[in-house]
Amino acid sequence: MTSSAESRVADHASGLRPRRGYADTRFGQLHFAEMGAGPVILLLHQTPRSHDEFRELQPLLAQAHRVIAMDMLGFGQSAPLAAPQTIEAIAAGSLSLLDALGLETASVLGHHTGGAVALEMAAAQPDRVPALVLSSTPWLDGHYRDAHRNGPAVDAAEPSQDGRHLQTLWSTRRLYYPADCSGLLNRFIRDALAPGVDPVEGHRACARYVMEDRIGLVTAPTLIIGASADPFSFPAVARLRSHLVNAPTVEVVTIDGGMVPLMEQAPDRVSGAVLEFLTGVPGAD
Repeated sequence: MTSSAESRVADHASGLRPRRGYADTRFGQLHFAEMGAGPVILLLHQTPRSHDEFRELQPLLAQAHRVIAMDMLGFGQSAPLAAPQTIEAIAAGSLSLLDALGLETASVLGHHTGGAVALEMAAAQPDRVPALVLSSTPWLDGHYRDAHRNGPAVDAAEPSQDGRHLQTLWSTRRLYYPADCSGLLNRFIRDALAPGVDPVEGHRACARYVMEDRIGLVTAPTLIIGASADPFSFPAVARLRSHLVNAPTVEVVTIDGGMVPLMEQAPDRVSGAVLEFLTGVPGAD
């Protein structure tokens, strides 16, 4: 993130401070951070991150919305989730947070794994998701499941006494981050090592999800955000769009040069696209 972008975030954040809390749910306590007031936006992170992934984006969206960034079930400081983890279970956890906070509806933005969770929320309880934002969301069909079920695990690093696993986590992600990314990778490492978090199992949840059977149940206006330099998710943009057959509108925004940590890398461009999309969506603006 450039110094100018950091300055813009600081300017927008003046007067806004996140309020952190825990919500009691049937899954255990779920951790969240919220700021702002108005129509609700729920933010769902990628594996193995936490609400911290939205540190830069949240205050930008909170100028006109109540923005809740949660640690999804099984991540961050939220209750753990036993293996085998599933997108359906994580989505149920996210819906239970809304229940605990007394929220009937919320627009939902999900990034990477969070995108699959957001899609499942919109499919499972369409009346509760007035608007859906799928950021860098993979297309999880049979081909994906076959390729990832027994393939090399993502973010896999067996703990070692000499700390070599830290270098493995760092170097694996380094290829998909901007040039000046030590700060971002520090944040990733912290989340990956959080007690109770299993990065590999979080990714395997995606490989268990039958997205092609669920995406047709989405009836919310949808924005797809594609990061052009994210090789894992950018090829999925066209497939997602073509399968959202019951969404009343589907918009696509491409962020040139966007990489895996898009939420931290380009918060100003993401917030601009999201806020423009939400304008005019009933119950979302």
